[in-house]
This record gives sequence, structure tokens and C-alpha cells, in this order.
Amino acid sequence: MPQTLAQKIIARAAGRKTVESGEIVTCAVDLAMFHDSSGPRRVAPRLEALGAGVWDPSKVVVVTDHFVPAADVESANILKLTRDWVRDNRIGTFYDMEGICHIVLAENGHLTPGLFAAGGDSHSTTAGAFACYMAGYGATEMTGIMVTGEIWVKVPETIRIAWSGEFCTGVCAKDVMLFLCAELGMDNSFRVVEYDGSTVAAMDMSERMVLTNMAAELGAETGIIGADRTTVAAIEATGADVPDDALDWRSDEGAPYCAAHAFEASDLVPMIAAPHAPANTRAVDSFARVSVDQCYIGACTGAKYSDLKMAAAVLKGRRVAATTRVLVAPASTQATRRAAADGTLAVLTEAGAIMMPTGCGACPGMGAGVLGDGETCISSTNRNFQGRMGSASAKIYLASPYSVAAAAVAGHICDPRDFLT
Repeated sequence: MPQTLAQKIIARAAGRKTVESGEIVTCAVDLAMFHDSSGPRRVAPRLEALGAGVWDPSKVVVVTDHFVPAADVESANILKLTRDWVRDNRIGTFYDMEGICHIVLAENGHLTPGLFAAGGDSHSTTAGAFACYMAGYGATEMTGIMVTGEIWVKVPETIRIAWSGEFCTGVCAKDVMLFLCAELGMDNSFRVVEYDGSTVAAMDMSERMVLTNMAAELGAETGIIGADRTTVAAIEATGADVPDDALDWRSDEGAPYCAAHAFEASDLVPMIAAPHAPANTRAVDSFARVSVDQCYIGACTGAKYSDLKMAAAVLKGRRVAATTRVLVAPASTQATRRAAADGTLAVLTEAGAIMMPTGCGACPGMGAGVLGDGETCISSTNRNFQGRMGSASAKIYLASPYSVAAAAVAGHICDPRDFLT
């Protein structure tokens, strides 16, 4: 029976040859990840009440990224609790202040095709770019995983989305996802979004990670992309071992998709999501001259090394408008080092950008850079819900790093292609 990639991974984790959509199965977890906000401070009290320990510390990864660096005593104590718990439970892998969890997992070779993983964060879907199944779970489910190493799964249906052709200058994966949020809506529960087509095949892993990351905004269980030579090369670059069957982790010919959509990349223009939902997306021309107080380049979906390069392509030789401010919070220390080494950070700072510590920062409203009453921000992050980045009266527009940087120069939302020709 032909199987989708998601079905194949779930079947292996459940000890089955095949599974059907709608079935409920129990899967063995290959990797469990959580961060300082979702992890020990929430799971530790539950484990203590149960009198239970961690089933296999070698399969657990903990990352500090939400409360770093500590801005107050409460944050410092959360970080101390996290560090103490990791030590006391002999957790196999701990990344302390090295970047946002989803990026750190990828950079350090934890993600390989066929893996079934669980994350204590909704954007754990990012891992699907490596042909593995990783969904986000709440503290109750993560507690169960910590004790048993298992999680029940309702086998999801799969939506196939194929993109063909090449993007215009100034268009990237972020524009794809904003477009899809408007096109498919944000309620695709119990479904997986699988990305395919010549456009996706030509993307590097950083761009593929945007597609799978923002499957969360589509309301899907996860996003996923079949393995290919680009996947293998990305894993090899981390120094990790590539499974012998890596390239086998793709959907079968004739796999049962619940829906299939096809789009032409050359038709796509820069997209902007208006407050207060990613689905409120229209072409950039619809927002001409919306003034912005803050331009934010940050988060797991918008401040990777490749994203910093996009912003620098617009800002090089230009200055940030006097009426706005630009904050840049790289997604990882590795991204910061790469951008420093090749001059990208110098381009950003010479244009007037303010460098921030790596981490989640202002994206979830937990760090420096939050918005004040009535302020307007254009951001490379993935969510613009009311009050997410600070004041409930602030307005957040979502865009690609190209579009954020263009708005920084102009002082208002504008087409980034005008700065890239």
C-alpha cells in the first residue's frame, strides 16, 4: 500500500509496516526537545509528583532560548532551574544560550531522515525540512514522553503542495508561507503539509526550514519535505552521520494525499501579513506607505544566517530612516559568527541596525525590543497575534527579511525589489 512520508515515519515508530490516516497508534520517540520556557520549569514538578524520572536522558535535548540573557531575577531563576535540572538528570545534550532551539537542532546534526521526534514548542515542525516527523506538544504530553518515551498519534492526512519555477528577485520562502496562510487558512489540524516541486528542490535547507517552520501557522500537525542530496549534504556539513537509508525517506508514488495544490513561483510577489493574523496576507503593494516604528529581524524563521544576508543585500550602502529603528537578533551564535566573518554584520550595523543577543527575544514578547502602546512593527517573525510582541495596541506586520530591511530604509512598508535591481 503506497504511503506518504509522514505515514512511513509513523509506521516505523509504531512498529508497523503501514498505517492509515485516522488510526491512533503509539509511537516510540527517537528524540525529545524542549526549551527553558516549555521544559524543566513545567515538566519537573509533574515528574516529581509522579515519582518518575527521565526514560532515556541520551535522547533528550534541552535548549535555553526564551529567557536569555536573563533580564530580571525571575528569568535568571528559570534559567538556573533549567541548568540544575539538566545536570541532576544527566541530560544527554544541553545547549545553553547558543541559539533558538529549532535552529540549534539543525546546526548540530540532531535531525536525520526517518526520525520521529517530539518538541515542547509549536515550531518544532521546523525539523520536517530534514525528512523527519517532529510535532509540537504541550507540557502534559511532554511529561508523558519523559516518563515513557512514547506518544500516541492520530495518523494525519497529508496535503501536498508543489511549487514550480523560479522566484523573482526579492521573493523567498517567507513569501510562500504568508501566501499559503491566506490561501489555505490556519485550521489544518490532523494534517501534515508536504512540500515538493522544482522550486523546493532548488532551495537550500535554510529556506526549506521556513516552509516547515510555518506549517504551524497553517495549523498543521507538522510540515515535511522528502530527503534528497541537499538534505544529505546539510547533515554531512554538521559532522553527523547520515543514515544509510536517508534517501529512501520520501513519499511513495501514488501515496494517498487528501488534497494537492500546485503553484508557480514566478507568479509570487513579496507578501505582507497585516495585524493580527498571518492569514491576513496580501501583496506588498496593498500596504504602500504604512509607516513603521520598528523593524525586527529575528526568530527561528527570520534570523538565520541566510536571512541576515537577505537583509544586508537591501541595507548595503544605505541608512535606516530616522523615523524608525532596526533590531537584529540572530537565530544562533553560529549564524552570528558566520555573519561577522563575512562582513554581513558590518553591513547591518553600518546601516544603523542595533544588534541584539541571540534567542527568541521580542518574537514572543519575552526579551528586549518589545513594542509600546500604538507602535507599528514590521517583523521577519512567524506570528503577529495581538499583544504577542508587547502592547496589545501595537500592530505587527509580517514580512520577509528583504521586505523588513526595505521598510527600514524607507520608513514605511514598500516593495523590496526596488532596492535589489
